[in-house]
Amino acid sequence: MKKYILAAIALVFSIHVMAQTGLKIGDTAPLFAAKDNLGKTVDLKALLKSNKAVVLFFYRGQWCPYCNKQMQHIQDSLQLLTGKGAYVIGITPETAENIGKTVAKTKATYSIIQDKGYSIMKSYGVNYVMEEAIVNKYKGYGLDMTKANGNTDNVLPVPATYIINSAGKIAFAHFDKDYSKRASVKDILAVL
Repeated sequence: MKKYILAAIALVFSIHVMAQTGLKIGDTAPLFAAKDNLGKTVDLKALLKSNKAVVLFFYRGQWCPYCNKQMQHIQDSLQLLTGKGAYVIGITPETAENIGKTVAKTKATYSIIQDKGYSIMKSYGVNYVMEEAIVNKYKGYGLDMTKANGNTDNVLPVPATYIINSAGKIAFAHFDKDYSKRASVKDILAVL
């Protein structure tokens, strides 16, 4: 009986992970307000009134080379993005200390928000819980997810990217469960 219960729990978890899709083009973007890494209040509703669009992306942490590469590309093209009327925001579960390390590595000057309770990640449908085997594998490589994110629940975002237009609708969505695949700045600029 215990085997059947465990199998049922595993099946439910698998279905939840497979069903995870994030937001789609045309969906209404969930509003949020939070403090960024510089202590500035970032209010999506207000930003959409004062900017043509918001480029919102989710990243896993400073320990992720794919995240750092994407963030560096965004920083390198920040003038092009802001020149098209976009405000850029990065969302992460990592601690404030580790956001500082991310900024040092990537030279990011755009807003970065620590999504401590995952409310933003959950509202955009990008949150997932890492499997214990992966958490342990990362520990073997010297990465302690508890220290990286300041929690014990091992929640990360799918590294999705959205462009939200001034009407509050998703105009561009890049959602791929393969963490190595990211939206390119070229693709983002084509929509702006």
